[in-house]
Amino acid sequence: MTTPPQLDLLAFAPHPDDVELCCGGTLALLAKQGRSCGIVDLTEGELSTGGTVPIRREEAAKAAEVLGLTVRENLALPDGGLHLGADVTKQIAAVVAVLRRLRPRIVLLPHHHTRHPDHWSAHELVRRAVFLAGVKRFAPEAGEHKFHPDNVLLYHMRGVSNPQLVVDISEVSEIKQRAIACYASQLAPSSSAPNDQTLLNSGNAAESIENRDRFYGSFIGARHGEPFTTTTMIGTNDPLSLLTAYPMTSAQFLPERF
Repeated sequence: MTTPPQLDLLAFAPHPDDVELCCGGTLALLAKQGRSCGIVDLTEGELSTGGTVPIRREEAAKAAEVLGLTVRENLALPDGGLHLGADVTKQIAAVVAVLRRLRPRIVLLPHHHTRHPDHWSAHELVRRAVFLAGVKRFAPEAGEHKFHPDNVLLYHMRGVSNPQLVVDISEVSEIKQRAIACYASQLAPSSSAPNDQTLLNSGNAAESIENRDRFYGSFIGARHGEPFTTTTMIGTNDPLSLLTAYPMTSAQFLPERF
């Protein structure tokens, strides 16, 4: 992987596999269009019930190849300890260093409405880092050139919220499923022992994700879609293209606020 002077899109994951599960289709779509995309995994998932750190590294590398990523890195921050403890400033500085070096135009991070503490902690950590990356005097050792991305989007995890944007991933849904399948250590059916059971190894995780993609796709008349929440107003100087690409008459469902 050769990193360009500026990435088009960079997604932050609390653990390896989170981006693939929640917004891997969007990265695959952009990569297919020739855009430079990357993932930064914040932790190595060392507390995971299944697999080991070396196994998860191999799985993440395989998934990156399937998605067509330009770059994938792991900050090896403490699993279960994101945005906690005395080293929070160091954690933020580590993310700031990545932002200042890779300079992504668009940043994706987890939505804060989610059940997993690491997921909402990752949201807080990256949101702070996105702001502080633009503060000249914050962590000068993390890169001397301050940086602001053009936009930040929140990808939805297990929480259900009304998105402001749905990306049509119909043409790359199979690529997303192949990327998810790389994480065999997390998806393999567990033994009957209660201590080994997780949501991911329940046997229907991949199917549930695809069903969710079909559900959100139905709001824009697409077979598969991935939902995002915006953090700012989205502007355009070409409203006709924006508003006619997916006409409301093709939607199978309407949002609650309609």
